[in-house]
Amino acid sequence: MPLFPVALAAAALALAEPPRQMNAGELERAIERLGVVGNVLYIAAHPDDENTRLLAYLVGDKLLHAAYLSVTRGDGGQNLIGSEQGPLLGLIRTQELLAARRIDGADQFFTRARDFGYSKTPDETLAIWGRDEVLADMVWVIRRYQPDLIVSRFPSKGFDTHGHHTASALLAEAAFRAAADPHFRPDQLAHAAPWQARRLLWNKFLWNSKPGEDLSAYLKMDIGGYNPWLGLSYGEIAARSRSMHKSQGFGAAPSRGINLEYFQVLAGEPARHSIFEGLDLTWARVRGSDKLANLLRRARSDFRPDRPEAVIPVLLEARTELAALPSNPWKEQKRRELDDVLASCAGLWLEAAAADASAVPGRPLGLALTALNRSGAHLSLDEVRLPDGSRVAVKKPLPTGEPVQIERPLAVPQSTPYSNPYWLGERPEAGVYTVRDPLMIGLPESAPALEAQFVVSFGEQKLVLARPLIFKWTDPVAGERQRAVEIVPEVLINTERAVLMFPDRSARTLRVTLKASVDGAAGTLKPALPTGFKADPPSQSFRIDKAGQEHPVTFRLQPPAGHTSGTLRLVAEVGGKALSRGIVHIDHAHIPLQTVLPEAEVKLVRFDLAKAHTRIGYVPGPGDEVAGALSQVGYQVTMLDEEALASQPLGRFDAIVIGVRAFNTNRRLPLLHQKLMDYVAAGGTMVVQYNTNNRIGQAPPDIGPYPFEISQDRVTDENAAVGFALAEHALLRTPNRITAADFQGWVQERGLYFAGTWDPHYQTPLAMNDPGEPARKGSLLVARHGKGAFIYSGLAFFRQLPAGVPGAYRLLANLIAYGR
Repeated sequence: MPLFPVALAAAALALAEPPRQMNAGELERAIERLGVVGNVLYIAAHPDDENTRLLAYLVGDKLLHAAYLSVTRGDGGQNLIGSEQGPLLGLIRTQELLAARRIDGADQFFTRARDFGYSKTPDETLAIWGRDEVLADMVWVIRRYQPDLIVSRFPSKGFDTHGHHTASALLAEAAFRAAADPHFRPDQLAHAAPWQARRLLWNKFLWNSKPGEDLSAYLKMDIGGYNPWLGLSYGEIAARSRSMHKSQGFGAAPSRGINLEYFQVLAGEPARHSIFEGLDLTWARVRGSDKLANLLRRARSDFRPDRPEAVIPVLLEARTELAALPSNPWKEQKRRELDDVLASCAGLWLEAAAADASAVPGRPLGLALTALNRSGAHLSLDEVRLPDGSRVAVKKPLPTGEPVQIERPLAVPQSTPYSNPYWLGERPEAGVYTVRDPLMIGLPESAPALEAQFVVSFGEQKLVLARPLIFKWTDPVAGERQRAVEIVPEVLINTERAVLMFPDRSARTLRVTLKASVDGAAGTLKPALPTGFKADPPSQSFRIDKAGQEHPVTFRLQPPAGHTSGTLRLVAEVGGKALSRGIVHIDHAHIPLQTVLPEAEVKLVRFDLAKAHTRIGYVPGPGDEVAGALSQVGYQVTMLDEEALASQPLGRFDAIVIGVRAFNTNRRLPLLHQKLMDYVAAGGTMVVQYNTNNRIGQAPPDIGPYPFEISQDRVTDENAAVGFALAEHALLRTPNRITAADFQGWVQERGLYFAGTWDPHYQTPLAMNDPGEPARKGSLLVARHGKGAFIYSGLAFFRQLPAGVPGAYRLLANLIAYGR
């Protein structure tokens, strides 16, 4: 039998969180939603591309199921709230999308495509992603969600936009047709059915519209309405939703009043007046559903906000009728909705709380189960089914206000998977994440590793209500917090750093922290070394008495004489098991705490680096790890906050380096311009990394001693040829001779937000360009000022140094040394 959409839709939101109790207004609308049958799928490229106002309207006003399919997880962007980059940033943005969906009520999906940074053409994008694989992922989501309408955020032609954007539109058009073709990926049909959406539409964006532009050819829809059940307009809901994209600085202001959206039919049935034209979004589309529809209308009519439990008998009748219907795409979806509504009408509180935040497969875990009926409904708790296969027989009524509480140990199954985001469990391919289980494709996150199922009787009917196992604690500021129980190995291996640079032949110390997840963890830790490197000692024994305790270990690593790089892997032999996972927690207030268990690996890089001056004052920017990278290779780095920069003398520093986007996010920095220019004139070197002129912030007019303007120019091809426009410039000769070899191995991009225009005082030693474009000289500006020098660089040092790219270290060392 085909798998109908609930298998995906039910898992489309935050899977590790218990459902939220609906208030009376939400409950009334949820009961009305039970009578609406239809889905809409919105498709775009990244977190933040979705039209949150439209999603909020479709869910809140039209009472439809709406979902956003983001092709990527946004892992190629930059981070305004922390230092996480790459896959960890993608995890943050995944959770930000889920936080947004909890506000606007829509579902969330993804493909396996990796966000590799800015792309200028769809051809490049599709070549890197692998068109066929990402198309198959889109088709998989469509076949399982079964939308009536598919809406693309971007057009497939006619507009100049990001290559990822255009690629998402091209894929949406192809997927609209391929999802209905039984010959396309027939392997999917064991778990899904071919599906033809009624029409595909483009949701025209207006940010590039010209005054007076004729929009009469487009379908239009006012989505600026007001939701009295929530006391909010859809523009207000959308602003709250969009403001969850905090890592991108997408805080949004609410809108109120009329707000028109415009649509163009791209494929499928034509429409002249409405995007919903010709669609029946009621139970009338299912044969034999008349009695069900009447019962749901009666439930809506009989609902009383002060006594929501009074409508439970009618809803139970509707549940019986729903169960009797033949299989259809909406049956299971509505059954789950109905069960959630019944639980909320009863004010039913169900919780499975663990005694510890972490659990180890095969080990016991203390568990406290609670069931509480907060209404006058007649309920009883029959049993609780636990993830170890055991069943706790209860068979007790749930009187109003009297909790039933059970404490017992859980034997965590040996087969329980570790708590790693499913798409990060294995090494990715160039364009897509590796996902072995095809049923996981599309889902925003892994299902809870452990959950309890409460079997609750509502009269003659039994509801099985699942709750994830959580750990909760009380924060003195935030109050009660909770998180999913994480599944971890017996010993965790965390390294001090992910990359260890060897700028000469000297040995370096690798510091490792072992953390026990069980009492009495003992074994041997051994580094598996890349060719040419040696470790002293070659292995170390350890014993950790108590779970939660940490044990430091150090190895002295001797590099080879020649230039080389490789990956060191740390393996702990514990009780006959080879363990090689560390642990990372990502904790930001607007998203649930996230656990990642990366491989315990360190990239080792042996190269030669000459440094002329080493005393650095560093002004940090958001998401900036450059200062730590400089410290690692021997620079004496002093972090300068606003107060230190304003009040302390700067002449003690050989150079002052300004972090990425510091002028965008630090509003006081422009006020210190004269002090910084005085420092340069007195003989100092000032290096400013890229800033932007966009919604995050406008770069001030005065950054350097002479004017220049920051553009949108960038070179996205990390392998683009670099020309030496001033090959003998001192910046490229000392203390390191910079050659084309220093631009090998760069990651994601050459640079971004280059200078577009500049004063003649500036020199431009480098030139580079993406294929088919003119040479860009604004990646590096340098000017003498007084006795010192000022440098602006759009080169992506913030990516290259943490990634261990030797040439980037050598070039930045030259920038720091220049001017004295």
